[in-house]
Amino acid sequence: MTAVNAVLTMIAQLSIMIAMIQLVRGLQRRLSRLSKTPSLISWSVLTVAVCFFIVSVSVPTAEAQSASQKEQPVSQYKSIIQIVFDFIQQNYVEEVDPQTLYEGAMNGMFDALDDPYSAFLKEKDMAELDQNVIKGSYGGVGLYISGGKPNFIEIASPIEDSPGWKAGLQPGDYIIKIGTESTADLTMDEVLARLKGPAGDKVDITVRRGKELEFPVTLTRAVIEVPTVKYAMIGDIGYLRLISFSNVTAERARQAIEFFKLNGYKSLILDLRNNYGGLLSTAVSVSNLFLKSGTIVSVKSRIAKQNSVYNAAGNPVVPENVPIITLINHGSASASEIVAGALKDHGRAYLVGEKSFGKGSVQQVYPLRNSGFKITTARYYTPSDVNIDKIGIPPDSEVLFPKFSGEDSEQLNKLLTSKAIPQFVENNKNAAPGVVDGFARQLHDEYGLDFSLLRRLIRDEENRTVIAPVYDLEYDVQLQEAVRIIRENIYYSLIQNTKTLRDLQEEVVEEEAQAS
Repeated sequence: MTAVNAVLTMIAQLSIMIAMIQLVRGLQRRLSRLSKTPSLISWSVLTVAVCFFIVSVSVPTAEAQSASQKEQPVSQYKSIIQIVFDFIQQNYVEEVDPQTLYEGAMNGMFDALDDPYSAFLKEKDMAELDQNVIKGSYGGVGLYISGGKPNFIEIASPIEDSPGWKAGLQPGDYIIKIGTESTADLTMDEVLARLKGPAGDKVDITVRRGKELEFPVTLTRAVIEVPTVKYAMIGDIGYLRLISFSNVTAERARQAIEFFKLNGYKSLILDLRNNYGGLLSTAVSVSNLFLKSGTIVSVKSRIAKQNSVYNAAGNPVVPENVPIITLINHGSASASEIVAGALKDHGRAYLVGEKSFGKGSVQQVYPLRNSGFKITTARYYTPSDVNIDKIGIPPDSEVLFPKFSGEDSEQLNKLLTSKAIPQFVENNKNAAPGVVDGFARQLHDEYGLDFSLLRRLIRDEENRTVIAPVYDLEYDVQLQEAVRIIRENIYYSLIQNTKTLRDLQEEVVEEEAQAS
């Protein structure tokens, strides 16, 4: 018996069961008029009748399920979905809008993939997506996010100079509420829909940082135009920061390198922190600026003809004798991980910072009349043939910013709620270092928090009131480490001892095998 026939049989059996129950209830009413103990007699009859019915139909139903498990062609499941759709339309206690059933079924299928980057897109979602692509900007708060139900939404990276960035939101923060609504039961696209809106409107969110710290943030939506490149000289070191991978990023990076050449650069720091990615083609073009030969990235799909390998073009702009240090953190994802992975696997750059985000997948958007869907169709693989999806790229040298401990959470929450730091910055524009240090000591005495961390909070707030500086060597400990490696001439000894991502992965497997 096929699965379709099994479903039809089940529906027929349900109809018979309903009729049986109605018959027994009628008998129950008659017995109630004849018996002094109607409840005992009538329910006994009803129980026997229902049990008899269940026994009589359970065997063929089980046989049908067993048969369907043995042969599960896709066409049968399609037919079952259609049968259930029609059955609900005809038999549900209330009339149901077919579009509601359609959208519910579509959402259910994509939820079953357990992939935060694959989702059904309603008509309004598709229209918004098209509008953003055409305009190249949108009204929002400037946050790249990840995750979705049943977990809270994680901030992967704030866009520089955006409302989210100016509010001090950081990679690894979680948005646990939007207004009074918990994000635990919302998809990523539902959260995006609530964060986006007309420029000038406000949106209230609640943020969780670490395990205990929670605080409210009010963001004023703005027109978000994603920047792409910033650069400057740090002595004889060229500092190149890639903020996103748009269709102009590679050319802007090339121009920056020409600027470095004119200023006599001897080494280069490539900053990919908080860069949540962009175009695959741009990641390849940027990698070509530094690599002379070899694979940059492979894209692998279930469909063999869609697989592709991108190799270096062979004409790098940065000579091989120029040391390169690449900065990464948890906000480095997708296209930035392609570049970091390629440079690491080829031994062309030394990585400093924190483990990257781990988004090694490719998505495409497909229209369905007025609606549509986006779906993961392939994965990226680094030159050593490693996929870093949900794993990330570890740095060669881990350097972490100081963090508040759990014990400090209550005091930090009080400080953030008091708005003391924003008020100080507002009332003391361009304050001298001594004035800032004095205020930090005052906060230290009042809240008992670490002085250096308080000083950094004040500096961060100062930076948010203006266009972000190209770099901040005074408080950026990861950048400080990159400069130290170059200044102390230990780059070449360090780069010789680096390992490919494949080597690191095999070491982990071996360690796990030994532990078990």
